[in-house]
Amino acid sequence: MANASSGMAVDDECKIRFQELKARRSHRFIVFKIEEQKIVVEKLGGTNEGYNEFTASLPANECRYAVYDFDFTTEENCQKSKIFFIAWSPDTSKVRMKMVYASSKDRFKRELDGIQFELQATDPSEMSLDIVKGRAI
Repeated sequence: MANASSGMAVDDECKIRFQELKARRSHRFIVFKIEEQKIVVEKLGGTNEGYNEFTASLPANECRYAVYDFDFTTEENCQKSKIFFIAWSPDTSKVRMKMVYASSKDRFKRELDGIQFELQATDPSEMSLDIVKGRAI
């Protein structure tokens, strides 16, 4: 189904892979990109991959969407998990690309039912592990 504001379609694989991450925890993260007027899966992070591998998979000069399944321990020593949606839009990416990603984000995010937090980052420091921990706990 095309996104009304940007004309962007969402590939079915995006929803399938997100459900696998959410329900079966088959992936640690998913990176999505816009390609030929469609949002597609670019990379699946294995369950053994951590936050450093996730951030390294985001290109320095191009926008992306991503979801990350963040595991943490509460002060009560309970294991928890929260799913973050990250809108990556580096300052060095092209203006047109930033506009397309910004206009498609809300509609795409609604397709992924189960997201608990959202981060928007233009620089790696805006999505540091400390920021993610602070939002999750």
